[in-house]
Amino acid sequence: MHVDKAKKRIAKQTKKGFKGYPLISLEYFGNSEGCATQVLVQFTIEEGAEVQEQRFSSETDARESEVIQSALVKIIERSNAASVTQVAGVSSL
Repeated sequence: MHVDKAKKRIAKQTKKGFKGYPLISLEYFGNSEGCATQVLVQFTIEEGAEVQEQRFSSETDARESEVIQSALVKIIERSNAASVTQVAGVSSL
């Protein structure tokens, strides 16, 4: 899947807002705002449940990685997530 298409699909899911559980949360990390080298994906099946986490790392900007963005879309689809949230910007490592 092309990186722009994957990013649009993720953005479409996040714009829907909170619609209940299961919930997928995305957060990008990096040394600067211009380059996110890690992505944290958190999955919550229901309120109060233990959060499952998975991290993806990249030598370059993970937001522009076709492999990582496509994987995020697949995770969202396969989890049947009712809600997808994304922390704005890039958090510091």
